Amino acid sequence: MLMSTEETLRVTVTAIAHRTGEQQAALATALGLTQSQISRRQRGKASWTLTDCDQLAAHWGIPVLDLLAGPTHALAKLPTDRIATGGQLTLIPLETPPLTAPPAGPAPAAPAPAAPVPAPAASVPAPVAAASAPPAPAPVVPRRSVVPAGPLADRVSGRVTEELTTHNGDLGAAQAALIKTAVPDVMALFAASRVGGRYEHSEFPPTADILKKASQKGADQVWEARPKWRSEELHRAARGGHVTLEVTALDMNAAYLSALKAWLPIGKLVHSQGDHHDPKRSGIHRITPAPWDQPDLPSPLGARKEPGPLWVTEPTLRLLLRCAKLGLAEAPLIHESWTSGASEGLLEKMRRTLAEVRREAISSGDETTLEYVKSMYSKFVSTIGESTANREIRRPDWMHIIRSQAFVNLWLKAHKAHTSGLTVVQMSGTDELHVAGDWQTVFPEGRDLSQVKAKFIYTLGE
Repeated sequence: MLMSTEETLRVTVTAIAHRTGEQQAALATALGLTQSQISRRQRGKASWTLTDCDQLAAHWGIPVLDLLAGPTHALAKLPTDRIATGGQLTLIPLETPPLTAPPAGPAPAAPAPAAPVPAPAASVPAPVAAASAPPAPAPVVPRRSVVPAGPLADRVSGRVTEELTTHNGDLGAAQAALIKTAVPDVMALFAASRVGGRYEHSEFPPTADILKKASQKGADQVWEARPKWRSEELHRAARGGHVTLEVTALDMNAAYLSALKAWLPIGKLVHSQGDHHDPKRSGIHRITPAPWDQPDLPSPLGARKEPGPLWVTEPTLRLLLRCAKLGLAEAPLIHESWTSGASEGLLEKMRRTLAEVRREAISSGDETTLEYVKSMYSKFVSTIGESTANREIRRPDWMHIIRSQAFVNLWLKAHKAHTSGLTVVQMSGTDELHVAGDWQTVFPEGRDLSQVKAKFIYTLGE
């Protein structure tokens, strides 16, 4: 499969930026463009122009024809004073073509992760590896015996292999380096996952006032419904010696990774008024919730004690409406909303990729990759709002929605436990649920996303 000239140029830009250690913002300044324009060109949402090619060539000090000849040739012509020591991938790379699929066949062999490294000498599909260090000997990565198939998964495992090669197999040093680059790496993965997507999301939409922080260290007006609950009736009975329960504290695996499957606004948020909810839209809503009178279940609003109107996210509102259908409470009154057309699949390809790599890392005992994946999805959530650590996107609405989705997922686990006959004792944070009863008949045990782990067991009432 041959790549077009423009596709080859995108790969070349990624490879050179990796070698020079340039960030999107620096390249945008040099070309007289914005960071968003660079991102759109690299993702195929806009085209590199002939003027851009001239400016890129002048910026990097190589002839235009050499720039267009592919990453291997262009890197060979790159002046030595432009090469950074330890440069890291910061530009959004192009989705790798299907030619990267064959390494999945011999995956059980240990050298498999390093196999794609020499490939760019003959063809273009793996430019990032070509732009890094020379091929490493097979013994450098002895623990990576299984490599997930697919271009996106190969990006993640390829970064691990690259750092292990750079640090001569030192797992600790490689892990530290991977965690340090987790933000640009996960943003590159996100951009690659959106290539060919049905919707084009806005990366820097105008920020609604309710999403603006009151001060530099302050908070905005959105309530994420983080839970901090325990059954007061059970604890009173236990203190009085009327009940004794063996309680298991369950841990939900990779809560924020699961929460990436959420209804996210695609474009800028638009204001509307009235008690109406459109399931095809998502955003932030100002509501007055109904009283919660279920002593055996935590409130979907989390630890909030103050009565009256408040701003909540899409997952919280949908959960409140679901509770109304279940007869657990009255429906909330919606006063006004800031919403956009929404999709549940904006982060789905990235979520599945990270889940796949995580699953393979667990099965092969690869703690380096496991910690890298954890750092990628957790830092994605924490930096997509208004963080100086991530200059490629500003979506505080997404950040709030994903966090709230994690809390909603935990509440749904509590509700499932309750309806299955377990006693819900306590629920807190994003991933901790305390129950009494035979929980293994309700939840599968393990480390996968659909499973739970037992953290510890204690007796309530002793």
